Amino acid sequence: MNIERFIAKRILSGSGASNQLSRPIVRISVWGIVLGLAVMILAVAIVTGFQNEIKAKLIGFNSHIQLSNYDNNVSAEPKPISRIQPFLAALKSDPDIRHIEVYATKNGIVKTKTDNEGILLKGVSADYDWSFLNSNFVEGEAFLLNDTVSKNIVISKYLSDKLNFKLNDKMIIYFIVDRFDSLGNKIRTETAAKDFYISGIYETGLEDVDKTLVLSDIRRIQKMNGWSEDEVAGFEISINDYKKIDDIGYEIDALIGQGLVAQTIKQTNPAIFSWLDMMDMNAIIILVLMVVVAGINMMSALLILILERTNMIGILKAMGAGNGSIQKIFLYNAVYLIGKGMIWGNVFGISIALMQKYFGIFKLDPTAYYISQIPINLSILHIILLNSGTLVCCILMLIIPSFIISKITPVKAIRFS
Repeated sequence: MNIERFIAKRILSGSGASNQLSRPIVRISVWGIVLGLAVMILAVAIVTGFQNEIKAKLIGFNSHIQLSNYDNNVSAEPKPISRIQPFLAALKSDPDIRHIEVYATKNGIVKTKTDNEGILLKGVSADYDWSFLNSNFVEGEAFLLNDTVSKNIVISKYLSDKLNFKLNDKMIIYFIVDRFDSLGNKIRTETAAKDFYISGIYETGLEDVDKTLVLSDIRRIQKMNGWSEDEVAGFEISINDYKKIDDIGYEIDALIGQGLVAQTIKQTNPAIFSWLDMMDMNAIIILVLMVVVAGINMMSALLILILERTNMIGILKAMGAGNGSIQKIFLYNAVYLIGKGMIWGNVFGISIALMQKYFGIFKLDPTAYYISQIPINLSILHIILLNSGTLVCCILMLIIPSFIISKITPVKAIRFS
């Protein structure tokens, strides 16, 4: 029989006067671990969920990497490049690259009887990946692209509400277009009005995009710009692993050569991604504070238990028990209490996270946070790491007060009662 574990069990199950004194302190310490671990689980779930949600929305519209003319870094109407490129075969055979599509963009203005709104028309081809928008449609659906140029467009719920447009309505968009002669020389610049029909309405909550982005057939933009069918604004490249985005971006940039540039979504949206990276530091601070608070609570509880049992420690030492053996008794006791607190901490933390994930109890202002409710990302790996880290840190911190046992002498301890 493990004598240390047997004595620790007897201490926990005892109901003497000393237990009555320490019980409130022990309960407070256990509840400190419960609340600390629940907060840590929620903090990690919310931070990672928020980061994943914002990244998914940005990448859903713009892919991981954009490849375009070197002169078009900040322009919404870049110089065209050929969609037939020598490097495409190498990119398509790369196992890290999931999808490649072409695009074109053009600024426009929507006029109604009561309002005007600037928009960014994004032209897409038959190779466009609709999976992201398909999960965000509130009405209608994506338009089909075939041999006939489509007049259908997809707009946001923000634009449909503000400009009072409904599904299948006709929308007139005004563009500034350049006219060229047969030799390709620019003749004049004029305003052109183009008719479109709304086939779908989406809502992502990413307000900066929802306010302006309208999707159409790329061939309409090519025609307005005087481009050939082989000319596009650039390529959008989706990859399999976001963690490799920087390395793959550098590799593609080196592969495409001069005249073209490859930019990752992090490079085109530096402010948003810097903001998301700052959340990691906030989460780390919360985790450290919660572990320190939980550890100090358990140190206090263990110290009280040791002081309460000074007489017992003296008797055990007088009977020949060593300091290490007695330390184990109290460490077993403390580990049991830590485990109890961690079990309830997991129950509370995971329960709140699941309620938020499936019922969306806590809302957010999408104008400030880009999403309408607090997102949750529950990961088994994160939960295991949090529990393991909490347990190890608390046990290491408990070693400090347990050394008080070595300072207790049998004679003084027995008299102490």
